[in-house]
Amino acid sequence: MDARNSRKSDQRTRLIHYTLPGGWQVLAGRTDADNDRLSLDIARPDDWWFHVRGMPGSHVLLQARAGEHPDRATLKRAAAIAAYHSKARTAGLVAVSCTRARFVTKPRGAKPGTVEIRKEEILKVRPEQPEPTAGDNTDSVSLAPAADREELP
Repeated sequence: MDARNSRKSDQRTRLIHYTLPGGWQVLAGRTDADNDRLSLDIARPDDWWFHVRGMPGSHVLLQARAGEHPDRATLKRAAAIAAYHSKARTAGLVAVSCTRARFVTKPRGAKPGTVEIRKEEILKVRPEQPEPTAGDNTDSVSLAPAADREELP
């Protein structure tokens, strides 16, 4: 295996995986290179893409399922993950950009982790710390609905 293939394999392991209620799968990048790979290589056109507005943070992907659309609560949970994996982690309400992955592009010559988006919707959410699932794999957690968490309209 050459060094390039080895690096791609390493990058795959740095993505953080979440399972939301209803079985929706969410991926988050840990580094700028992970964010590029997630947004430009892994994302499918119908996946939902999230990033906190105006500050550094992870790119987050809610994987689409054929014939199904996530409800507003699922979109907000994914947005809360994006807020949590950003410099706004300790803030109150955080504005998070949401769009389909097809509207995410990389400007020519831009540094890793830099993208342009179109057709965004802004979701205001509170950063939510995911709860670990049973087991030793720190890259996989489940985000259960919190009964005491304030939901925004």
